[in-house]
Amino acid sequence: MPETMTLNVRVGGALKDFVARNVGDDGAYDNVSEYVRDLIRRDKERLDAQQFERLKTELTTAFAAPEASYQSLDADTVIARNARR
Repeated sequence: MPETMTLNVRVGGALKDFVARNVGDDGAYDNVSEYVRDLIRRDKERLDAQQFERLKTELTTAFAAPEASYQSLDADTVIARNARR
């Protein structure tokens, strides 16, 4: 079983009221833990989507470059270049 983490979070005022509206009989979530887990999952999905969009942009730019701008590299050259980074 994966290791878990326990979080203790205090919210008050408007945030407390907002959470209370989203949890319980009238809310979308049975309990606060379920709500927080969903928020974390959604944030992770948002960040993953941003990273994917950046990658797509870089690949689109690379594939749009003219053939003459490419240079042939062998595996040893790529390994040596990456080792310097």
